[in-house]
Amino acid sequence: METNRHQIPDKTIDYIDIEEQHGAHNYHPLPVVLTKGLGPFVWDVEGKRYYDFLSGYSAVNQGHCHPKIVEALTEQAKQLTLTSRAFHSDKMAEYTQYVTRYFGYDKVLPMNTGVEAVETALKLARKWGYVVKGVPDNQAKIITVDGNFHGRTINVISFSTDPNARAGFGPFMPGYLGIPYNDLNALRDALADENVVGFLVEPIQGEAGVYVPDDGYLAAAKLLCDEHRVLFIGDEIQTGLSRTGKLLACDHENVRPDILILGKALSGGVMPISAVLADDEIMLTIAPGEHGSTYGGNPLACAVAIAALEVLKNEKLADRAAELGNYFRSALNELGHPAICQVRGKGLLNAIVISHSIGNAADILCMELMKNGLLAKPTHGDKIRFAPPLIISKDELEESIDIIRKSLIVLGE
Repeated sequence: METNRHQIPDKTIDYIDIEEQHGAHNYHPLPVVLTKGLGPFVWDVEGKRYYDFLSGYSAVNQGHCHPKIVEALTEQAKQLTLTSRAFHSDKMAEYTQYVTRYFGYDKVLPMNTGVEAVETALKLARKWGYVVKGVPDNQAKIITVDGNFHGRTINVISFSTDPNARAGFGPFMPGYLGIPYNDLNALRDALADENVVGFLVEPIQGEAGVYVPDDGYLAAAKLLCDEHRVLFIGDEIQTGLSRTGKLLACDHENVRPDILILGKALSGGVMPISAVLADDEIMLTIAPGEHGSTYGGNPLACAVAIAALEVLKNEKLADRAAELGNYFRSALNELGHPAICQVRGKGLLNAIVISHSIGNAADILCMELMKNGLLAKPTHGDKIRFAPPLIISKDELEESIDIIRKSLIVLGE
């Protein structure tokens, strides 16, 4: 994203230059340096306040620095932070009971980052395939879909279709069958392979630009998986935890994944926490010593995750996301701006698609939004995600819509 340095305040430039000198260049952020967050807002080092419409890629569903989550963090931090899984902890016992009852599964395997949880789910599916389904050793296959985003480990980018994620990082891992997203016929054909053990899918593709599949796609896909004795693996890292107007995006079609992957807002943005949930037939195929994590399930994470999930439930954030999401999409459509080709999403996970006839329009608009007090980022060139914290009020959302309306002027009338 090209930026005129002369338009950036000196203090901001100083911080950016230090990071550019000493940090890897694997991201290209907006030219803003943040120092504080509260609720739906963040502040930069110059003291300017912004609406956060990225929410840490939906990690901050509960809002920045939610007091109940921060309290849980600080109180547990004074008590015990890490034991490793070489020992039991009281918080691990409390958390495993709480989270499995919350989502309705027999077992949870706690991890840290989202991609760790994805890797865990893939290992689980393979092990289940060998132990339970009877697939020949080293022959298990997992179906993935085009446009997916599940992280950036070597294994996960092996089935990515994003050239930026793959270029220069091969050779890649075998064992994956790629098919188009939102294509039941392609799924049916792929499931004919008896060595398929899992179908990994995002209920809504977030990084691809909030690509919402056809109504009925997820439910029909789950039925096909059941018919072929294949595990439906739901990656709800970005779409889950009330973001789309239901606790899980799969809930919109009453689909219960065989393996459920959670992350991001599982901590309310306070620390890396992820989880894989499944029933005993699947989870107990992994024996002691076959998978683990030094930090996975640490007492600090357990306390934080319980608090984060309680906030979602007690503040009815799924209902809020559903109501405000409908209002937001309607308001964006009513803007009628020619640069906006499409408004799409569910709940408060939304995106606009910008006209291809305007070069770098998404970048230009995001810079103007920043100038006017709202932070958002383009994805895949012509799409901009709008995903504010779910605790945002209707008045605050209306103010944000006014900022978007005002900023669109930069792309013409």
